[in-house]
Amino acid sequence: MRKLIKFEKADCNPCMMVSDLLDKSGVEYEKVNPFNNPELAMKYKVRTVPTTILVDQDEEIRRTIGFNPEELKEIITMI
Repeated sequence: MRKLIKFEKADCNPCMMVSDLLDKSGVEYEKVNPFNNPELAMKYKVRTVPTTILVDQDEEIRRTIGFNPEELKEIITMI
């Protein structure tokens, strides 16, 4: 089963912009603070926020870093 994971920090403006886009699209996603969940961040090699990753059974399918509306819309269509 595919799921969307968004690595973010609460005080990050680009992170909020990604959340707004995802919320408007109606897609469900998991919010993860990489500092509170370093094991998951290390598993997916997250080095910056926001990082949005589409996974299928824990295998990465696609990723986008930062606020990139075109790439995010492409990922949303893949869910």
